[in-house]
Amino acid sequence: MSIVETRHRLPVRKLVAASIGNAIEWYDWTIYTTFSIYFATQIFPKDNPQLALINTLATYALAFFFRPLGGYLLGRFADLRGRRAAMLLTIILMAAGSVVIGLLPTYAAVGWLAPILLLLARVAQGLSVGGEVSNASAYLAEIAPPERRGRYSSFFYASTGVSVLTASLLGFVMARTLDPAQLATWAWRVPFLIGGALGLVGLWLRRSLEETEQFEQNKVKARQVRNPLLITLREHPKAVGRLVGFTMLSTLCYYTFFSALTPFAVSKRGADPVDVFLAVSIATVMFIALQYPVGALADRIGRKPQLLVWSAATAVLVVPLSTLIGPNIGKLLVVFCVGAGLYTAMTSIAPAVMSELFPTELRALGIGSWYNLTVALFGGTAPLVIQALPGTTFFFYVAGAAVIAFLVILTMPETKGSELR
Repeated sequence: MSIVETRHRLPVRKLVAASIGNAIEWYDWTIYTTFSIYFATQIFPKDNPQLALINTLATYALAFFFRPLGGYLLGRFADLRGRRAAMLLTIILMAAGSVVIGLLPTYAAVGWLAPILLLLARVAQGLSVGGEVSNASAYLAEIAPPERRGRYSSFFYASTGVSVLTASLLGFVMARTLDPAQLATWAWRVPFLIGGALGLVGLWLRRSLEETEQFEQNKVKARQVRNPLLITLREHPKAVGRLVGFTMLSTLCYYTFFSALTPFAVSKRGADPVDVFLAVSIATVMFIALQYPVGALADRIGRKPQLLVWSAATAVLVVPLSTLIGPNIGKLLVVFCVGAGLYTAMTSIAPAVMSELFPTELRALGIGSWYNLTVALFGGTAPLVIQALPGTTFFFYVAGAAVIAFLVILTMPETKGSELR
């Protein structure tokens, strides 16, 4: 066994191809929020800039609620037609949406057709993201040797970190080198068109992917399934409950440490935006670097101990960490690095953990539907909740979710090294 393990070579090209769709999709979602302040008055009436920005962000939030539908439709498509076909479809939807946004006519040119086209592009991207997570997760888990499923899974969120960092750095560079007038008139389109070009790269990489043996062996059984969403509830209620339980905390961790905490630190705690950007960037680099070693650790010690440490430490530390947020770069580094480091314990093995919950004929649909519904409910509302709740109340909310996740994880069997169902 040790000789086999020593000679095992990771299929890096295949892992990158499977993960690149997730990277592109998170890049696109990140640049939307980053550049929304510049293109809001281009797409909506500019006589009320604040209302234009609200409408632009509302369009962003609305797309979240198409994620469960995308998870269901594209997850079912993956269970019936294959992981490869579904991953090609998701990346086409995302890249097309990005190109449409990059080429949108302005409100001044076509009136309300501009925001309608924006909404349609975002809906396509929402559907795409909903399908990408489940389909790529299933693919990574199904091609991995059982004893290396954590290592293979780690590529998924490493790609997320790379995409978020790339989008953030692009926004930073453009904001520093171009004036606001340039950003508002034409430059905001460039990142979206880059996203479309990256989509073509992803499509090229994915075109040669082989279908998984797990799918080929179970595709006939999948086609015989009727009312698959109902079956996940009737025959796999524990799997659904566990997925919702730990995804709730996972989602809140992501939107706390990579999204919602940034405006909170600046608007409510007086932190310098440059310091916040630097702290987030350093934490993101650390987050990317930790994915593979922490995924490998889970292959050695098991999924359950790692997830229990993540949820327990988050429950205990998230409120004390929130008290450090303020105009101090050192304390900001502690907050973002500790938060991102703890979160790695979950993200490094997320595709493996989710895929180990459901049998092959229901895997993509089961993950896609319930994961994305949870993300929509808790992730889509996180930026609003953190702004609406007074003081550190939001962080008690996250701590409560961590306690629930801890109790849910306690009920999970250990699946390290197990064969997928």
